[in-house]
Amino acid sequence: MLYERLDDKRVRCILCAHRCVIQPGRRGICGVRENRDGILYSLVDGLIIAENLDPIEKKPLFHVCPGSLSYSVASVGCNFHCVFCQNYEISQVPQDQTVIPGRARTPEQIVDYAVRSGALSIAYTYTEPTVFFEFVYETGRLAHEKNILNLFISNGFLTPEALDLAGTVIDAANIDLKSFSDSFYRKYCGGRLQPVLDTLQGMHERGIWLEVTTLIIPGLNDSPEELRDIARFIRSLGPEVPWHISRFHPQYKLHTVGATQPGTIQNACRIGAEEGLKYVYSGNLPGDNGEKTRCPSCGTLLIDRYGFRILGINLSGTACPRCGTQLDGILQCGGTVAT
Repeated sequence: MLYERLDDKRVRCILCAHRCVIQPGRRGICGVRENRDGILYSLVDGLIIAENLDPIEKKPLFHVCPGSLSYSVASVGCNFHCVFCQNYEISQVPQDQTVIPGRARTPEQIVDYAVRSGALSIAYTYTEPTVFFEFVYETGRLAHEKNILNLFISNGFLTPEALDLAGTVIDAANIDLKSFSDSFYRKYCGGRLQPVLDTLQGMHERGIWLEVTTLIIPGLNDSPEELRDIARFIRSLGPEVPWHISRFHPQYKLHTVGATQPGTIQNACRIGAEEGLKYVYSGNLPGDNGEKTRCPSCGTLLIDRYGFRILGINLSGTACPRCGTQLDGILQCGGTVAT
């Protein structure tokens, strides 16, 4: 799906915003889409490297069926090369690897596993789901037939063409907004900022429930000015869009920077609230109360969390029991409020 043929048996992939022009016998930046004699093949369609039953809070999606389970799947490969990637062992599989690792799975099997496990959703996650989009699309269509939601956990580097198709199957997404600096994206991720902003806007316009995550890295994307720019952009999408602000720990190729100070995360949360966001959460900081959902009108505790665990849900239907304000999100799951 989503490519065009050029002269001399070259092809242009139009799945992600790199729009790679790929010579015969070569692969795109993602390492898992290969030009074979003028035809572009996915090397990971139906080849799953990871599948687990996760709490939906792990995605993180705090406003989609809270307290429910999500059947999570991934292939190898990614169209970014972030130096701080936490899943680099499977996302950054060497380009010259002739045998792509993974277990054969059909969309029907994944949906069946999700149904039998009691999951209310299927999450395409861990690596970048854009690079196994064909599998996402086919699985997603079948999941909807079983009233199962589809969750897209992504860097947001899609083309408008891919987004048009994704909008027909994706119900909710958590998109990484890694920085508000194009130079950061180019230097540390191998991408660009504007396509991510376009994807966020496009998903919101298509009615996909959207949550945003920013990993705060000391000295790279933690200035108050940049954090305020991120918060203002999210607010421009809608004040109901949750912002997850996550603490960095050294990993993969980025060990010259220490862990983010808790005060930096808390300051970012304050900035988000000052800019008018209803829901701002701290991540990788268990115990600081930043993971709890409160009513944006009266401050009543609505969903009590610790890490990925739900300690309690205090809702009247889908509204605050004290003032009646509706909690934003996808909360009616399987006919009832998920608990």
